[in-house]
Amino acid sequence: MEALRYWDALRWTVYAAVVMPNHIHALAQPLMNQEGKAFNLAQIIHSVKSFSAHRINRGRQKRGPVWQDERYDRIIRDEPEFVEKWEYIRTNPVKRGLCEKPEDYPWFYQKED
Repeated sequence: MEALRYWDALRWTVYAAVVMPNHIHALAQPLMNQEGKAFNLAQIIHSVKSFSAHRINRGRQKRGPVWQDERYDRIIRDEPEFVEKWEYIRTNPVKRGLCEKPEDYPWFYQKED
């Protein structure tokens, strides 16, 4: 979660995220850089994966890849779709039997307004 939130408010806005035992979900929007272009999503995700892989490997005292090269990103087109994705992320640990309420899951984050 620390790696996901590292660039929050600097290169992207993280609205919701959950770290599951074998994957993560994040609802995020790249911010604009000084040239008026959006920060590159692939570069942000590479940074998150690289940082977290190094930390995980250090903790496990292992070397090698942690994450798959793939990612599945989607463009959210409207408010109902945003809410749908938010709810999917929120309830994922509950659906998997990891907690009773999303707020009880230690690896769940949602942006508070």
